[in-house]
Amino acid sequence: MRVWDPSLVLPILACALLAAVWGRPLGLVLVLLTAVGVVAAVVLGVHHAEVVAHRVGEPFGTLVLALAITVIELGLIGSIMLSGGEGASTLARDTLFATVMIICNGVVGSCLVVGALRHHVLAFRVEGASHALAVLAPLVTLTLVLPHFTTTTPGPTYSLAQLTFAGAASLVLYAVFVFAQTVRHRAYFLPVVADEEEQDAEPPSSRVARSSMALLVLCLVAVVGLAKQLAPVIEGGVRAVSAPPSTVGVVIALIVLLPESIAALRAAIRNRMQTSLNLALGSALATIGLTIPCVAVLAVRLGLPLELGLAPTQIVLLTLTMLLSAITLAGGRATVVHGAVHLVVFGAFLVLALVP
Repeated sequence: MRVWDPSLVLPILACALLAAVWGRPLGLVLVLLTAVGVVAAVVLGVHHAEVVAHRVGEPFGTLVLALAITVIELGLIGSIMLSGGEGASTLARDTLFATVMIICNGVVGSCLVVGALRHHVLAFRVEGASHALAVLAPLVTLTLVLPHFTTTTPGPTYSLAQLTFAGAASLVLYAVFVFAQTVRHRAYFLPVVADEEEQDAEPPSSRVARSSMALLVLCLVAVVGLAKQLAPVIEGGVRAVSAPPSTVGVVIALIVLLPESIAALRAAIRNRMQTSLNLALGSALATIGLTIPCVAVLAVRLGLPLELGLAPTQIVLLTLTMLLSAITLAGGRATVVHGAVHLVVFGAFLVLALVP
């Protein structure tokens, strides 16, 4: 990796831009620079994630990107919760719900449509997909649905005992899934169709892979940090169109998930739908499995309010998403029809987020 290589220089410049604009009001020029910085960091983040993935192989490569994004996103949620303000108590819930809907409908649907238009029928391993969905369904139910129906505490909240169990269960379920994905049943998560170009290419050296891993972290820090700096601009736009405050969380989630979304789409174009599913579903599992325990500890230790239960409309959309995902992933093969249906549900989520 050459010193003047853009893939090396631009992540550092993006972080320098983040340091320069941090805590400052953004004028038009800075808004444009920040937006360009986000896009550049996203594209380069995908590049470095693919370098690391090529070195460590599947499914470890997809796990690296999912964990990196989740950890940084968790830091963003925690910092906003600590700062208080309007919507802080529902931020974790809104972010998790938006993440699940974006991934399971937007990302998966887009991958199926783009991949099927080029390859007609996309093949993936039922075993790997079913493992991911079997863990995701109870995770979203325990953390986002049940709090709406409990009676120990008022509102869509958990008591201390309930929150402790939900956090511990989330962490255990995610740990068991990672064990199955990387150790016990690793073959279930390998691509069905081999990528000839990737097979022919020489894997990068350990030094290059370590450099790319460090630069990936820099890119993700820049994406999340610059997205947070753009949040006031986004909030202003949301108020201008009279949309609900929770829409801000949806927009930020869309920005944060861009690196994984692009990587998943590129894998689908190469007829590697299993890799796309590893990226998408693995990210959803990591987001819930790691975020809920951390925000639970934060809320209990600091006495912060934490509302987790979704509204009835959101519960219906979440139930439909889980049912549709089960149908799509049941056969190990999918077409453009499956992708189109997921995108329609994603469109319904966006419309109802703007017009509840």
